Amino acid sequence: MKKHILCLGDSNTHGYCADPADCADGGIRFNEDERWTCLLQKALGPDYLVTEEGLSGRTTVFPDPLHETMDALTVLYALLKSHEVVDLLVIMLGTNDVKERLGVNAACVAIGMERLVRKAQSVDCWGDHAPNILIVCPPPIRPEMEHSETGIPMGRGCLEKSRELPEYYKKTAALVGAHYMDAAGCEFNALDGMHLTRRGHAQLAERLTKIVRGLLEN
Repeated sequence: MKKHILCLGDSNTHGYCADPADCADGGIRFNEDERWTCLLQKALGPDYLVTEEGLSGRTTVFPDPLHETMDALTVLYALLKSHEVVDLLVIMLGTNDVKERLGVNAACVAIGMERLVRKAQSVDCWGDHAPNILIVCPPPIRPEMEHSETGIPMGRGCLEKSRELPEYYKKTAALVGAHYMDAAGCEFNALDGMHLTRRGHAQLAERLTKIVRGLLEN
């Protein structure tokens, strides 16, 4: 059986494209030759299976009063069981957690990630091996977010909280026994300041390819 990598995330895992001019198809979603999940699949080759589970607006554990089932915790058991056996779970969440309306700071977002990971570790979906989880901290939000049509509903304080996340996520990963990667440097666009560009998807896929191979060698 192929080694199965489940990628749990938000719009940046779903492949939302904020700038249609940056997408080959000119739409709102990067295609299969552009999304980081698909690029990761191609780089790893036929012995691996990369599954996308991206939802725009998804948080770690915090319910959104404007939209139902936005928190990953609510659906995590079903996702993991429907995709078992899982050899590696990649979680890239946190950008939506910093929304002003959710009322939590960066430290609480990290506690939410801790709770999510511990839940994943408790689910019987790992076959005959121990839970294997990689926490990916999203790149920090750019200042353009505060003035974009997409970003304004995020509210105030998002930039500062997103910049603080790496410090807390790194500690969370060590606490729960998960692997960790900081995606800072993977390019966010200059329109809304919080979504990967086509180049950013390629950068993330390249970095993850090196890490994932090492985590699944045995």
